[in-house]
Amino acid sequence: MGYGIKLLVWGDLACFSRPEMKAERVSYDAMTPSAAVGILSALHRKPAIKWRIDRIHVLKEIKFTNIRRNEVENKIPVEKASSAAKGLAVDLHQYATAERQQRATLMLHDVKYLIEAHFEMTDKAGESDTPAKHYNIFLRRARSGSCFHTPCFGLREFPANFRLFNEEEYPPLSYYRDKEEIDLGYMLHSIDYSHDMRPRFFRAKMCGGVIDVPEVSAL
Repeated sequence: MGYGIKLLVWGDLACFSRPEMKAERVSYDAMTPSAAVGILSALHRKPAIKWRIDRIHVLKEIKFTNIRRNEVENKIPVEKASSAAKGLAVDLHQYATAERQQRATLMLHDVKYLIEAHFEMTDKAGESDTPAKHYNIFLRRARSGSCFHTPCFGLREFPANFRLFNEEEYPPLSYYRDKEEIDLGYMLHSIDYSHDMRPRFFRAKMCGGVIDVPEVSAL
C-alpha cells in the first residue's frame, strides 16, 4: 500500500447517479469510490500515480431531495468540434428552445464524507517520481486549496468543499456511528478502461457509518 491520505469533503448537493436509472437521475445513498477518485484527481492527477479508495465515512444523515430542471437533449458532436478546430465552416450552435426537455433528479443534500485513500505508482512513473514526492505535492495542494478543476459531487454544478483531515480528529463522528450494518445494495466501484470501459460493482455495506471499499482484485 502506498502513502495514505484522509480528505474531508462536504457540500450542499450531490448526485452519484445509478446507471440502471435511464430516464431520470437517481443518486446512490452515498458517494461511490469512482466519485471519490474523481475528487482526489481534481487535486492531484498524474500518469505516475493511481488512486485507490480504502474507506468512505458517511458523516451526515442520508437525505434526499427531488428537483426538476430544464436540460438540452443532445451534445455538440466531437466530429463537428474537431472540424471547427481545423478551420472548417461548421454549425456549432445548440438551439435550446428546440432541444429543451425536463428531467427529474433525486439527489442527496447536505452531505459530508471522509475519504480514506492511498495511491500506487504506475509503470508510467519516471526516475524523479517517488511516492514521497507525490504525497507531499498532494498535501501541499490540499492545504492551499489548489485543484486542477473544482471537485464535484457527481455533477459539475454540485461543487465539493475540501480540507485535509487531522489525525487528532480521528475517528470522525458519524451520524451512523451507533448504527448496525446497513446494506446499501450494489454500488459502482470503478470503470475498467482497459476492457472496453467495463463497469465494476461491489456490495456496499455501511458499518458504523463506514463503507469499506474492496480491492479491484477482489471483485
